[in-house]
Formats: sequence, structure tokens, C-alpha cells
Amino acid sequence: MIFIVTVFNYVDRATLSIAAPAMRADLGFDAITMGIAFSAFGWAYTSMQIPGGIVLDRFGSRMTLGISLILWSTLTFLQGYVDLFSSAFLALFVLRFLMGVAESPAFPANNRLTVMWFPRHERGLATAIFQSAQYFALAAFTPLMVLLLNSFGWQHVFFWTGGVGILIGLLWFKMVHEPRKDKRANQAEIDYIEAGGGLPGIGDTKTPFSWKNVRAIGGNRMMLGIYLGQFCLTSITWFFLTWFPTYLIEAKGMTMLKVGLVAAIPPIAGCLGGMIGGVWSDWMLKKGYSLTTARKTPIICGLLLSSSIVVANYTQSVPLVILVMSIAFFAKGVGNLGWCIVGDVSPKRAMGISGAMFNFCGNIASIVTPIAIGVLVNQLGSFDAALMYVGAMGLLGAFAYLFIVGPLKRMDIDELNDSPTPAPGPLKAELTNPRS
Repeated sequence: MIFIVTVFNYVDRATLSIAAPAMRADLGFDAITMGIAFSAFGWAYTSMQIPGGIVLDRFGSRMTLGISLILWSTLTFLQGYVDLFSSAFLALFVLRFLMGVAESPAFPANNRLTVMWFPRHERGLATAIFQSAQYFALAAFTPLMVLLLNSFGWQHVFFWTGGVGILIGLLWFKMVHEPRKDKRANQAEIDYIEAGGGLPGIGDTKTPFSWKNVRAIGGNRMMLGIYLGQFCLTSITWFFLTWFPTYLIEAKGMTMLKVGLVAAIPPIAGCLGGMIGGVWSDWMLKKGYSLTTARKTPIICGLLLSSSIVVANYTQSVPLVILVMSIAFFAKGVGNLGWCIVGDVSPKRAMGISGAMFNFCGNIASIVTPIAIGVLVNQLGSFDAALMYVGAMGLLGAFAYLFIVGPLKRMDIDELNDSPTPAPGPLKAELTNPRS
């Protein structure tokens, strides 16, 4: 269910990128105006992360995510009517902004549920499955949304995706419960989760918000390095979520119908990469490698390889461009284990707010990337500098994990002296024969 919800989380985000070329022609938006419209979601989504984390710790993952899904799907549906307003741009910006507010608790809720339901040695794959939803969403639904656009108009891209999301929101409340409240989970399963480092009981008590926790988490070098790495990785994601279809049309001369077919290929590679990264990390843990090595190795390798996206600047061959993009997206998928690390190292009493801070820093990229690419394209008249920018993000992210993050260990916040300290007993003690 987390995977399905996350699929529609990203389908709803990507609706505008699919509709953008037709909307630009129909509504007269230039590249900068379109970039600002793309960024509207990011402004709200990013700024609401901390409030979203507070709500999540207060009301739990099931209720928060279910209501969020219904709200953001309704707002997606309404975007199909923006052409009826005197200022279509303002209506679009407001609806995308509100959609960002509604989606803000989604990934912290995913992370919290995964920590509750999975022991540590299974969490890499579990995280990879819900993280792979973003690639699956683009791969499976890009052709469908293009078909809707060509058959019925760009408005129907929003109508259909929003409507289906509302129905899934109703299904969520029927299917999903927290471990100790789910009648299908017996005590043996709860004990297994706890023995493996999972936290099935974090939803049993409501955690009050504390600025001390925020300062302690935000002042930790390990967390700051993780935040920078996630900003870089999310920058790559937002190129594909926003400007990629327009890049294929304007820089490589493809038709919209062809874009609908070939734009699905890189996300398929990303989905495969995400699964490989999760399995690789869990395999290393089971083989006795330290948590630091098992989590950071796939991330660093993936970020370094993702910088190969710049090769697309040096060819006009469509097959080669798609191959380069697929390799970059595959690599980005391999390295997409940031949420798994957040589950491993966040303070037990502040899982929601820690995830929100991580997502806040990462999704600053959802504001910066669309506008930066829009400005580069508008000022320079090509996408070459834009791809160099995206490639540089891969290198910077690898640098963050190599030289800033350091060893991974769960933080234990001492609220009496307002300082983060390592939990008694390093994580390595919970592994079998760990080695660095």
C-alpha cells in the first residue's frame, strides 16, 4: 500500500511536466513562467516539512497519510480547470502550492511506517520498494498520461490521475494499520520486528514537539551530510519530474507521442536500480559489513555514476541520449537509500520530525532545480548547462557522503542537556561479525 500511494504521489507531481508543452502553447507560458509554475509545489512541500512532521508525530502515519492522499488528489483534479480562470498561471500556482502542502507528510510517514513494520536487515529492500514507486510512476503512467493528453486534452491528465488517487485514499484506511493495532499481526511478528531493530511501538505514544530535538538533530554533522546528499539526489529527480519531457522535445526534436514512449525507459532503469541498491545494502548487512559500509557504498557509487548524464550534451542520437539518461536514472536509483539511513539513525523519540527535516533539506531542490534549469535554458537557449548542473549534483552528493557524513549510528537525544549523544552500544553490536 505504501508503494501504491507513493506511485500516485509521484504521478500527481508529474502531471504538470506531461501537460507542460501543451499548456505552454495553449496558455502562452514562457520557460521562466513554466519554471515558476513547476516550483510552486516545491515551495509549499519544502516549507511544510517541519509542520508536517509535527502532525505526523501527533496523529500517526495511518491517519496523516490517508487524509493527505485524498487532499492532494482532489487538488490535482482541480488543476484541470485552470484555463477557466482569468489568470491561469495564478490558479495553477495556487493549486500546485496547496498540493505541496497536502503531500508534505507523505515520505516521513512512509519512513515511519517502514521503521515500525520492518527489522533493520529487511529495511533496505522495504525502503527500496516504496522508493522505486517514483520510477514506476513515471515508467507506467507517462505513456498513459500522454495518451490522455493526445486523445482528450491536457485537462484530462489532471482529471483521471486525481480521481484515481481519491479512490486509493479510501482503500488506504481499510487496508493499513500500525503494527500493534493490526489484527493480522500476532505477538511473534511484533517480537521479530523488535528483535531486528524495528520500532513497532513508536506509534503507541504521541510525541510532543520540541525545539530542543530540532536543534540537536540539525546541529549534528552526520545529519547535515545526509541532508546535503539528499538535496543533490533530489535535484536529479526533479530534472526528470519537470523538464525532461520538454528537454526531449526542444533539445532533441522528438514529437510528444514519441516522448510518451521513450520517456518511460529511464524510469524503468531507475526502478531496477532502486531495487538493486536496496538488495545490495541488505546483503552487505547480512554478510557482516557495518551499517556505515552497507548503506553508504550503494549511495556513493550511485551518485558518482549519475553524473554521467552530461554525456547527453555530446550526441544528437536519440537512442544514445535515452541510454545515457537511463544509466543516470539507474545510478540515481541505486543511490536512493537516504530514507533507509534516516530510519537507521534518527532518534526514536523524534522519528517524524527527523524525517521531516531530512525531506525539507532534500526538497529545497524541488524549488531550486526547476527555476535554475528554466533560467539556464531561457538565458543560454539550450539545455547543455542544465545537464552540467544536474551532473554536478551527483558529484557533490558523493562528496557529502564520503567526507561529511562519517560513521552511521542512531542518535539519542538527551533533552535535559539539549545535546545528541550516541545510543549505548553501537549498532555494530546488533550485526553478526561486523567489519568496516
